[in-house]
Amino acid sequence: MNPVQTVDYIRILPELVLTAFGIIVMMTDPLLKPGASRKGLGLISLVGAGSAIAATFCQIAWMHRDPSFADPGWFGMVRMDNFAIFFHLLIPAISAICILASLEYLDTQNIRSGEYYALILFGTVGMVLMSSAVELVLIFIALEISSIATYVLAGYRRRNAGSSESSIKYFLLGSFATAFFLYGVALMFGVTGSTSILEIKKTLAVVHPDLLAVAAIALMIVGLGFKVASAPFHIWTPDVYEGAPAPVVALMSTGPKAAAFAVLLRVLFATESTEWFALIWICAALSMTLGNFGALLQNNVKRMLAYSSIAHAGYLLVAFTARNDIGISAAIFYTAAYAVMNVGAFAVVSHFAAGGERYVSIDDYSGLGRRSPLLAFTFTIFMLSLIGIPATAGFLAKYYVFSAALSAHSQSLVWLTVIGLVNSAVASYYYLRLIVVMYMREPVIAEAPAPASAAMRLALVLTAIATIYLGVIPGKVVDSADRGAKNLSESTGTNASSGTPVQVLESSRTADGRINVTAILPGNLLPATPAK
Repeated sequence: MNPVQTVDYIRILPELVLTAFGIIVMMTDPLLKPGASRKGLGLISLVGAGSAIAATFCQIAWMHRDPSFADPGWFGMVRMDNFAIFFHLLIPAISAICILASLEYLDTQNIRSGEYYALILFGTVGMVLMSSAVELVLIFIALEISSIATYVLAGYRRRNAGSSESSIKYFLLGSFATAFFLYGVALMFGVTGSTSILEIKKTLAVVHPDLLAVAAIALMIVGLGFKVASAPFHIWTPDVYEGAPAPVVALMSTGPKAAAFAVLLRVLFATESTEWFALIWICAALSMTLGNFGALLQNNVKRMLAYSSIAHAGYLLVAFTARNDIGISAAIFYTAAYAVMNVGAFAVVSHFAAGGERYVSIDDYSGLGRRSPLLAFTFTIFMLSLIGIPATAGFLAKYYVFSAALSAHSQSLVWLTVIGLVNSAVASYYYLRLIVVMYMREPVIAEAPAPASAAMRLALVLTAIATIYLGVIPGKVVDSADRGAKNLSESTGTNASSGTPVQVLESSRTADGRINVTAILPGNLLPATPAK
């Protein structure tokens, strides 16, 4: 057996940093007085999330110095390429914003437990490891690390029956979905004799996938479909989101979802099967339709955003159906765009809900534009972005996804795009309804919301700025998504639709082989990618 090299530890440096800080929080918590504030532990966790981002930049520097760093390490189980780098920056950033929102929330809800922050860090370890793992058993372990933390966090309002109910539902259905994924891994091992994604790709390139391999892929899609809350595996989402603490919902609706989509991209594009296309097409159409029409009927803001999350999972799956590297890049960018606007929206909900999460109905937001203009304005930014209004992250993300689908020149994808556009129009009703209530209705709550803490203000400002930034000057993030897509297509080396080398339109390529995003995005929003 080859000894572990120093560079292998660099490949998992963010995971090591997050684990170390999680242990520090757990060991420090018992030393504090019972009932005392745990804000100090929250600040330690915040430093831990920031240190994980700094560790990722160290990995970037190492990759520039030594290109072989992007090769598989840890005995072929981990691949720290540009694809993984993107999610190693995104997921700890999501966790950091959620920690900022939690500092105020835990005091408001009178929750004095330091392990809350440790669970966020440990869950983040699993999420980032999922994005870099190229071995199905390691992906399963990382998935469980992430899931167990979120199961506990969902029930963290222990004195609230709804929170306990959400945790139990999430645990039972999550365990059931994980069994599907693990059974798919077992079947794939039976077909290929390996659980390494890279070896599976090589085997399936020689032997056309048989019925057993197709069943394995389908079962893994079912397991991961639960994690991303796509229809028809979405039934748990509204109840869990309603009962879980609002900052936890901000985390679980974005972080685990981004990690699961990263795994889906690695798994699906490593196969030469075409059968998964139909299943993803159906899931995308169902998610967009059931999510948006379900949200129309909700009066609880958390449940409305839960159905919205299902719909956005459908939009993101549209990019998968393109089966080219434009689609991969669009999917990667969409995870970032959705994360910033959804985390921001739930941060507002977290602050406005007050003690016991009393104010979570849409009617409670009546007159918020007069009672708290800045809070209402910030929430409006996030709602407009979720609709997909220009100059916001949501608009560019949807444009990128639908353009990727149309670039595949498939009649079925034209219809899927039409379904997506119709659903986007439907979605505008329930988002605009909330804005109308805030600005055009008389208040039903006399007092104004309590002033936001410094940490909450920082969380809201950062997410609002990121939402506008990704909608106006997203060039650097799109370029990073492009590099990740290029790495992923190179590592798989085949187009999932035909088993041939991945192709994109020549007009979408620069001289060095990278995607020229100006070929599919509005020229006045993005600078041209220079050819080397």
